[in-house]
Amino acid sequence: MTEEKAKQRIATKDMALCALFTVLITAGAFIKIPVPVVPFTLQFLFTMLAGLLLGGRLGACSVALYALLGLAGLPVFAEGGGIYYMLKPSFGYIIGFIVASYVTGRLVERSERLAFGRILAANLLGLAIVYAAGMFYYYVICNYVIHTPIGLGALFLYCFVLAVPGDFCLCFLAAELTRRLKPALARINGI
Repeated sequence: MTEEKAKQRIATKDMALCALFTVLITAGAFIKIPVPVVPFTLQFLFTMLAGLLLGGRLGACSVALYALLGLAGLPVFAEGGGIYYMLKPSFGYIIGFIVASYVTGRLVERSERLAFGRILAANLLGLAIVYAAGMFYYYVICNYVIHTPIGLGALFLYCFVLAVPGDFCLCFLAAELTRRLKPALARINGI
């Protein structure tokens, strides 16, 4: 097999893995766990796993593909799709998913061992990135674009306090899944 064909084969495998995680993120948007006030979905879990298992670059690509499909009009987001979705206050969380997937993936790529604590620390940093991006975007869109003002106290309550406990638990689940699945994925990829 020539070197060019080997590179093409790797690229095809990478594209398939990115597509798989894009589908998982989409499914995660529709797996809703009923909690009061804030809908809880599994998007965060699958966006973190994309970065952790595929690496920063491919993980962020799979999450960005998810975002592009939604902005193109496919109803992949928790509340539909379309370019207008950028005006929804919650779109900042999707931006945060892309950045967090990249950061967590890069942190785990650089580690020699797959220690649970190290993966969990990367996930918690990813969680902070998602919520920082989401809350900032929510505040700006509400107060300066759609003119439905929200104060910092209400923002913190509705966009963090009520929403973060479930995602905090998902950080632990993603760390354990990564610790178990990454070696298997590496064997499949021949790494």
